[in-house]
Amino acid sequence: MVDLSKLNAPQREAASHGGGPLLVLAGAGSGKTRVITTRIAHLLEQGIPPHAICAVTFTNKAAEEMRERVASLVRDKATSRALTIGTFHALGLMILKTERKALGLPRGFVIYDQSDQMGSVREALRHVKSMSRDGERRFDVKAILTRISLAKNGFIAAEDYEGNPADDYDAITSEVYPKYQEMLRACAAFDFDDLIVEPVRLFEKHEEVRERWASKYRFVMVDEFQDTNAAQLRMVKHLVAQHGNLCVVGDDDQSIYSWRGADPTNILRFGEMFPGAKIVKLEQNYRSTKTILAAANTVIANNKQRHGKSLWSQLGDGEIITHAVAATPEDEAKFVAKEIFALHQAGRTWDSIAVMYRSNLQAKILEEELRTASIPYVMYGGQQFFERKEVKDVLAYLRVALNPKDELALRRIINYPARGIGATTVERLVLAAQAKHATLWDALKGAISGTGTLPGLSPALSSDDEGGPGTTVDIGDIRGPARNGIIELLHVVSELASAIESGTDVVSATKVLIEDIKLYDDLRMASGSMAAGQRRIDNVEGLFGSLQRFAERGKGKEDLAEYLRVLSLETSKEEDTIPGPKVVLCTLHGAKGLEFPVCFMIGLEEELLPHIRTLQPQATDALDADHATDISEERRLCYVGITRAQRKLYLTRACTRVTRGRSVPRTPSRFLLEIPEELYEVRDIGEEARQKVPEAEVQSFFGNLANLLDD
Repeated sequence: MVDLSKLNAPQREAASHGGGPLLVLAGAGSGKTRVITTRIAHLLEQGIPPHAICAVTFTNKAAEEMRERVASLVRDKATSRALTIGTFHALGLMILKTERKALGLPRGFVIYDQSDQMGSVREALRHVKSMSRDGERRFDVKAILTRISLAKNGFIAAEDYEGNPADDYDAITSEVYPKYQEMLRACAAFDFDDLIVEPVRLFEKHEEVRERWASKYRFVMVDEFQDTNAAQLRMVKHLVAQHGNLCVVGDDDQSIYSWRGADPTNILRFGEMFPGAKIVKLEQNYRSTKTILAAANTVIANNKQRHGKSLWSQLGDGEIITHAVAATPEDEAKFVAKEIFALHQAGRTWDSIAVMYRSNLQAKILEEELRTASIPYVMYGGQQFFERKEVKDVLAYLRVALNPKDELALRRIINYPARGIGATTVERLVLAAQAKHATLWDALKGAISGTGTLPGLSPALSSDDEGGPGTTVDIGDIRGPARNGIIELLHVVSELASAIESGTDVVSATKVLIEDIKLYDDLRMASGSMAAGQRRIDNVEGLFGSLQRFAERGKGKEDLAEYLRVLSLETSKEEDTIPGPKVVLCTLHGAKGLEFPVCFMIGLEEELLPHIRTLQPQATDALDADHATDISEERRLCYVGITRAQRKLYLTRACTRVTRGRSVPRTPSRFLLEIPEELYEVRDIGEEARQKVPEAEVQSFFGNLANLLDD
């Protein structure tokens, strides 16, 4: 027997609901998965055969968890395996395979993943007329693919796509989209969007197919219904057309993916689309304290278009929220790192702590401070700043300038940017060096001079550790572009090494290097769009900030080498293989579905949260993961962040940020101002630091006095 008594009253009402449409408004942390799985188990107990039940969600992980919980409830794995539980895409694929003949498809049709899709778009770009018209204009493939995806889910056929003719991306998409579709059909391939759209087209074209699937499932359940798009909604409508036994679970207050096609009106207008629908609200939160929920409720209440609900908890008031105000982003990051370390010292495990932000760019300074403090961390839903290719490339040049025996770094830059040193030449150099038990750097020098030295080479790079000449490596005759490339490489690295050796600050020396190798030109040429190229250049500029902060500490060459080692690729690989708890860094979008005892939300400022692209939507010409449609969605994003915290919440902001080379005052986020003052304490990070200085000076005085007395 399925024990419904373990559920609270609204959960029990939802789980035991019979036929007809049902909307379960499941607030954050209210036990929605428990309701869905208990409902499935209850239906099975009522005699509904497992093959007549279908439950769809958005991730394989969620689907697998759902199946395991049902198996645990019914104590029968065979029954749980007979259920249809999976993602929308898995269901669509099953329909296409089953209805292969109706579609006129060959037995072996394939599914293109994102990499395949992007390759097809690139190939299509080479064929369209616009390429000759636009000359060297490069387009961001991902932005074109996003437009194709949105068009498909809006049931806009390739031949009907128009977009905005004045928008370059819409114009190029109108030409690429038909070619892309031709390529898919020629390869008997479907992309992920086709897995939803094509079954719907099939249902609407073939009545017998529609009837077959409408009668197959007697009960249909959809998880995270607020994330469904137009195509997914149409699929669901066809599946329940005969009986209307549809149960959807979701939270309109957590609808944060409209930029990728999700339509929040699907859940807001559920009662209109499915007349007679019963609505059950799950408002008891089992995750967070009353203080955290009060902040979340107050913020989200300012959205007008929503199903009214208010989360409550029996966990008590808990700790007050900390609102930390820093002068700069650097001070903000230092505070977060220091506070995390203190929390760990007080008994918190690293993995009980998370730091969330609106944009991945905010993580750069934070990563630096965590590494400096030796705090282990892992990044969810984004590439770590120091793992970005352009950043690693610059770091590799610095590492070689400081230590030419660093072969890992040398191999990385030997032909980047391209200078004619091809794979064959590199292999010759490596083999020659190995034969002499020498370094790759020695081989490079030998390729030019025939000896272990090169006239004009920095003394730091022309000898071994003992100060004598390097090992002689005879490479043989290397001519043409490869020889010129080696000369160029030795020159730029030598210039960088000499600058650092002579005391030139590392930032100035690095900027000269970047000009010498024309790095920014290469980043622009290698990127799919001007915007993408500029983002990569901004990443390099961001590295200057990190190097500048190092330089301001007044440390020397050896400390610089150690600093670079900490930031290097090999350190990162070691961290990835080291088991154990780690602090989680993630965007607010990536945090959805997660929960942590302690959460930091950083950058609570206008133009960060809400994002500038919401306030100034014309600020970008390509759709990306930072795009948001309106202020209400940004408020929902803030709500999602707040409700990730279980016991302690920190909200931090900076008073100034550097924009285009100058310090600009920052305004507190409107969402922060919506939180009642009695729910948080304000900590002025700068004032706290100033108050500690006199104490430190006193301790230093008495320490020096004691030393004098000892002498």
